[in-house]
Amino acid sequence: MAWLRQSLVLVALGCLSLLLQIQTSLSLTCSSQKFTKNRLYSHCNDLPHLSSYLHWTYNSNKSSLSLAFIAPPASSSGWIAWAINPNQTGMVGSQALIAFKEDSGSMTVKTYNLVSYKLINQTEIAYDVSDMEAEYESGEMRIFATLALPENTQALNQVWQVGSRVVDGKPSIHGFQPDNLNSKGKLDLIKGQSDTSSGGNSRLRNKNIHGVLNAVSWGIMLPIGMMIARYLRTFRLFHPAWFYLHVSCQVSAYAIGVAGWATGLKLGGQSKGVQYTTHRYIGITLFSLATLQVFALFLRPKKDHKYRSYWNIYHHGIGYAIVVLGIFNVFKGLEILDPQKKWKSAYIILLIILGGIALFLEVITWIVVVKRKSSEPKKAYDGIIDSSNGRQQPLTS
Repeated sequence: MAWLRQSLVLVALGCLSLLLQIQTSLSLTCSSQKFTKNRLYSHCNDLPHLSSYLHWTYNSNKSSLSLAFIAPPASSSGWIAWAINPNQTGMVGSQALIAFKEDSGSMTVKTYNLVSYKLINQTEIAYDVSDMEAEYESGEMRIFATLALPENTQALNQVWQVGSRVVDGKPSIHGFQPDNLNSKGKLDLIKGQSDTSSGGNSRLRNKNIHGVLNAVSWGIMLPIGMMIARYLRTFRLFHPAWFYLHVSCQVSAYAIGVAGWATGLKLGGQSKGVQYTTHRYIGITLFSLATLQVFALFLRPKKDHKYRSYWNIYHHGIGYAIVVLGIFNVFKGLEILDPQKKWKSAYIILLIILGGIALFLEVITWIVVVKRKSSEPKKAYDGIIDSSNGRQQPLTS
């Protein structure tokens, strides 16, 4: 059992290291950013180019978009811009908000209708804009604004950019490096996703990773590990292999589940205004119970110990609770992620298959157990069998 304990310690240390890495990564994302005047937003996106971030809230009743755009300018005397292009995906034709330092050193943000790269003049844009404000802090510029969008707007083309100079109050043309050319994408106001031309949104990718890790660990591997312990131990052929298979499966599931739980923490940190309370609390409960299960192996009494039966009750009870909660939370996660119906159907079919296998093995197990008990000879505990009347007689000294 020494190797088993060493393995469990290594798994625990690895999981702790992973959680610390996730916590560190949170400090480098939009979720760690705070704003003056207690500004809060429902969504935030780590934009993949120009070290930029977008925080935003869409009010569907008013068709209004409140936003905070953050980016470091190409130089301290440069500018930053965030824009909506109502007709295409590039900068030309965009309705832009551009922030820069005035000659006095104070920050300002103005609206621009970008009809071409060379003609950049301040003018009104196609959207009513209110609450415009700009800030400069720690090498980053920030744009705050609220835009009135057309009714029933569900998505829009966003463009963002940075430049190095402002001449006579006019932003100069930006660079044409790959980051400058790829800083555009679609903002889905309904799903809360920012899909960029570079191939997707990091938050959506993290959602998918979170879902896959937790479905595999809590929703598949743990039930299989439980089935191994319940059914294979009945057959002497699998002794002691069933135990090592069970432990390996459950410890692996725990490690994968911790990774999924950590991505859930990251997603929660990135969505301050969005709460999935039931899913979150069940996830915390699962992590806590599974951690207890793993470390309970260190306190596992020997078979002949008087407390072994109590340990078995605890271990089995917690194990079944984890499996039930895990499967339930997978379905809650599917409701939140809302993938194509085929994925939910595939998981249901898999559960049906596992349930059918478990039902078949349950029947076989009971048949084996009943036959084994009926074939075992009666044993005297402190006496012998009286052959005359079949009653057990006490031994005499």
